[in-house]
Amino acid sequence: MWSALSNLGDAALTLPLAIACAAWLAMSLAGWRSATSWLTLLAAGAFMVGVTKILYAGCGIQIRAIDFRVISGHTMLASAVWPMALILCLPRRDNAQPRLALTLGLALAAGIGTARVFDDAHTVSEVIAGWGVGSLVTVLFVCWKNAPVLPARFRPLAIASLLGISTLAYGHHAPIQEAIDTYSPFLCGRGI
Repeated sequence: MWSALSNLGDAALTLPLAIACAAWLAMSLAGWRSATSWLTLLAAGAFMVGVTKILYAGCGIQIRAIDFRVISGHTMLASAVWPMALILCLPRRDNAQPRLALTLGLALAAGIGTARVFDDAHTVSEVIAGWGVGSLVTVLFVCWKNAPVLPARFRPLAIASLLGISTLAYGHHAPIQEAIDTYSPFLCGRGI
């Protein structure tokens, strides 16, 4: 059960979903600048995850006192991407709607993070860090640019595309961790 939930945060699913969200953000009333801003924030979050993974896998750097090695990438991506997908898909009737979508997306991401802990993939501190970074991505975006408003005529297409991507990508695993494990020692001078 936990791995089924954990799969919703895998980069093989969340990265294509993020690209689709960016495309729909570009179609929103805010346009391409909005999409570029969100992708920039998402890239910053992914960069933070990558740095911690490289430092741990290549250099062995960790914070033992809080059982922290790396920021959970599954949790970071889930807490950045799923709230945005829900904001774009849920009908906007009032100002409470984006908050509901954000809350539901962050709750789903918390569940995915919990699954990562029960799967022994991450510690609680790593999941909290991932959830915090990913949440910051979307919350900062919504506070900075406001919740995007997708024209009603595009919403069924957005929902269909995001469901289609989720269906096709679910259960696949991006080989990012293997690449980090393989190449990080060379970046830290330990692969020679």
